[in-house]
Amino acid sequence: FLRVRGYVAPLDLGAKGTCTLGGNAATNAGGVRYLRYGSLRGSIVGLEVVTAQGQVLDCGYSTPCRKDNTGYAIGQLLIGSEGTLGIITKLALAAPAQSSAVNVALFSCSSFSSVRKILVRARVMCGEILSAVEFFDSQALNAVLKYEPDLVDPLSDDTSSSFRVLIETSGSDIEHDRAKLDAFLTHAFETELVNDGVVAPDTNKAHALWRLREGISDSMSNSGYVYKYDVSLPLNSLYKLVELTRRRLTDNGYQLNDDTNGITVAGYGHVGDSNLHLNIASHSGQDDNLLALIEPWLFNQVQAFHGSISAEHGVGICKRDYMVDVKSKPLLDTMHGLKHLFDPHGILNPYKVLPQKTCSSS
Repeated sequence: FLRVRGYVAPLDLGAKGTCTLGGNAATNAGGVRYLRYGSLRGSIVGLEVVTAQGQVLDCGYSTPCRKDNTGYAIGQLLIGSEGTLGIITKLALAAPAQSSAVNVALFSCSSFSSVRKILVRARVMCGEILSAVEFFDSQALNAVLKYEPDLVDPLSDDTSSSFRVLIETSGSDIEHDRAKLDAFLTHAFETELVNDGVVAPDTNKAHALWRLREGISDSMSNSGYVYKYDVSLPLNSLYKLVELTRRRLTDNGYQLNDDTNGITVAGYGHVGDSNLHLNIASHSGQDDNLLALIEPWLFNQVQAFHGSISAEHGVGICKRDYMVDVKSKPLLDTMHGLKHLFDPHGILNPYKVLPQKTCSSS
């Protein structure tokens, strides 16, 4: 709809074929181009919401202006509330112009320290045209290559590198943009930040490079019973969580392999905004002992690193009871008060977000 009119949505998700805009707004979805366009919250300029009492609230939908300081920003409160405060029925979205010059490159590197340095240099040297910086480790790459046999790793000759980094630039001048990307490539190779790399020569090849990244989640799900975690961490701690998880599980007798009795621990995500997706696949099926080793230990590690236990996937039920550990009682009491104000009978998406011990009065 937008592309044929010369625009794009300000977010791009692996679930873009099945998700809805209302659901995206209710979860404040992030996605792979958060680096370029920022939070979806900043791109929504108006909402229409139906409350639990059946009232229809026009939260700027009929006046979708970027600047509107008339009263409280009720619409912003609804964004990211996971359907617990109201039902979003309409929204006005600020759609950026479609870029006419898009480049996609894939690099291999030996350490996460190099991944971090690549991000820093890409921000400096590509600047305004940088639209995405993604990373995935060798375990994630192996999973997607195994379960999507049509995909090919163009850097397969480099068997020693533990990480892949995907960079996308989007601009309006192909020669200018390619010159900036080439300067970055030269710097990356001369300073040995990367071991190998390739730039997609056409749109089909670019889509294939993106599929290596976007196909990881489904591939991990196909490999066994998967425990998935979506966290944000300071960049210098981002991959430490993956390494600590592997160490904890191997120290407790689990084998890191693809066999039916082993597990795979894969790290990937949006390095451009310090968002890690940590997937732990049990190839033998659901394992309560494995889960007990992961939770709440993993959430405690995230908190120790001064991160967030939910970067973009929300709280829902699975993380609800851990909210008491990461949010103060006064803040949770305030959230409970808002829930009771908007939904006094608790009929909107009940038992989500707020821990039961703080919302017994509702």
